[in-house]
Amino acid sequence: MTQNPFGQKTGQQINQTHQNMQTGDVSAQMNHGAHELFDLHETLSETVAGLNQAILFRTKVKDPELLDILNRQFQFSLNEYNITVEAFKSGQDPSQPTGKYQMKTGNDFVYGLKQSPPKKPIQSETEISDEIISGFLLWAAKAGASSKTMSALETTNPVVRRVLADSVPNCIEMAYELSIYQNKHHYYQVPQLAQQDMQQMLNSFATAQTTMPIDKIQ
Repeated sequence: MTQNPFGQKTGQQINQTHQNMQTGDVSAQMNHGAHELFDLHETLSETVAGLNQAILFRTKVKDPELLDILNRQFQFSLNEYNITVEAFKSGQDPSQPTGKYQMKTGNDFVYGLKQSPPKKPIQSETEISDEIISGFLLWAAKAGASSKTMSALETTNPVVRRVLADSVPNCIEMAYELSIYQNKHHYYQVPQLAQQDMQQMLNSFATAQTTMPIDKIQ
């Protein structure tokens, strides 16, 4: 059985049955624990909410760069959602593997704080801005990374667990892309410690020996 670059098994399906102590054999389609079902229901509901949110905000985006990010992330997330639903409902390999999201921007952050007005809730939808929209998109990507990680840790079906695990790096990459966009426009500012304090923190740990000491049996 082969592995694709993102870890999911390909070429053959996982068709073995599992044992339920009360009801007997469990098919691949029903190879889900109760905790898994609840967690996946929550995760997929959050994904739907994020996708719906992107559609609602799309017409209000002013910056072409942000619109491009929204469109690319929406299409990728929608495809990934379909893959997850397919694996969840069948309990077997989806028809296509999870992809790998690629940013189009660089990864340079600008450090330091620039004076800006304090944040407060808006009073009208006319106040919706690219800062607010990019903030919602960033929140959705962070929420996806968190919920998919928690769901994967509780998932018993091996295919669904792998689909979720492969999705987490994509959420992280989307969040990183959005944080870079926000940083460039001073929506997301990154303070730094004084160099002396930073150096002390960097030197707080040292590397360890790479071999485990072997204790002799007395």
